[in-house]
Amino acid sequence: MIMKFKAFKMDGLGNDFLIIDNRNQKISLSPEQILKLSNREKGIGFDQLIYIENSTQADAEIKYFNSDGQMADACGNGNRCISDILIKEKNKENVTFKVNNFVHIGSKNTDNLINVIMPKPKVKLSDIPVTNDVKSNPFLIEINNKKFEGHLINVGNPHIVFFEKISDEELIKIGPQIENLKYFPDRINVTFADIKNRDDIEINVWERGAGKTLACGTAACATAYIASDLKLTKNPVNIHFQKGYLLIKINSDKTIVMTGPVSEKKEIEVNL
Repeated sequence: MIMKFKAFKMDGLGNDFLIIDNRNQKISLSPEQILKLSNREKGIGFDQLIYIENSTQADAEIKYFNSDGQMADACGNGNRCISDILIKEKNKENVTFKVNNFVHIGSKNTDNLINVIMPKPKVKLSDIPVTNDVKSNPFLIEINNKKFEGHLINVGNPHIVFFEKISDEELIKIGPQIENLKYFPDRINVTFADIKNRDDIEINVWERGAGKTLACGTAACATAYIASDLKLTKNPVNIHFQKGYLLIKINSDKTIVMTGPVSEKKEIEVNL
């Protein structure tokens, strides 16, 4: 049986999404179907799948799935894309949308960039989460006979951030190894951050369940928060990716404001 439905493609700095609006329909894809569609050679190709659902607590409720078919806890660039869709649809200055238990606020600034308020990060080890083998944060790991000091943080999803430069080839090699280490029961997002100056950081990200991505909003938030906490950079700070940058500001209440561009949404027809 062939399934056909309308959907959207959209991206934030190259981090791309298949968006399904379920407010007037009910499309539910299996992990196998998501994996098939996300394939960039044989399918549509995307980093994450996003469902827009009805909500009684906000303008919409959002559910994220990684390209491997597993549910994702959070997605920063996806949040900005959803904000843009809802702002245009509702014709409102501020929109709200629920992801898990947190209600995000999205808005558009005078430069036509999208702002989203992200939740206060967690740095307690049990909140990352990690196994009992992990006793400290930062945490020292050894991969391929090389030691790395990683800072653990949860910004809606778990991240480990290393303040050192890495090549794409090396990230592709060790990213999946770190993601799947025994210390991380829910796996982990892996970020290598190269501090250029007090205002700018370049990061390279291996995203759990999606692999190497052109951009990752939650990784930007995680990196900026840790860098600010360690007084390594100013607040706000620019987090640079291959196709542009996000401005990340840490508020006094520890919530995070992420600002950056999104693409226009493109309607497509999906055939399964």
